[in-house]
Amino acid sequence: MYRNILVAIEHSDADDTILRHVEQLARQAGASLLLVHVADGFAARHFEDLDLRESEEMREDRVYLEGLVARLNGAGLTARGKLALGDPATELINTARSEAVDLVAMATHGHRFLNDLIRGTTVDRVRHELRIPVLLLRAEPKK
Repeated sequence: MYRNILVAIEHSDADDTILRHVEQLARQAGASLLLVHVADGFAARHFEDLDLRESEEMREDRVYLEGLVARLNGAGLTARGKLALGDPATELINTARSEAVDLVAMATHGHRFLNDLIRGTTVDRVRHELRIPVLLLRAEPKK
């Protein structure tokens, strides 16, 4: 069924929701996981064109991502991570295509109206531009 699952990582509490679900799915399907976090601050968006140094945010994102990958691998799953830089929707779409994933898993936040117009653009672009299944789970608040 699924062999290579891209999991969008936000570096937020929403990651717990999507990872809990995808861990079970990966075990059942025997799939590998590609965790992708897109750093989208100024330094990340202009890293190459302005020849910038890695920002503190980017370093923290990399450490966070490496920790998740290590935890998943330690739990018997096959996982790897990628820190992408730039526009989240564009980078997720490009990575899904270049890595030949067969499922993209993302957490959503259940915003309403104006927030959907502003924050829903990543989810909307990913689900409309990719021709593979996109699993969306509403993020659960941390207890």
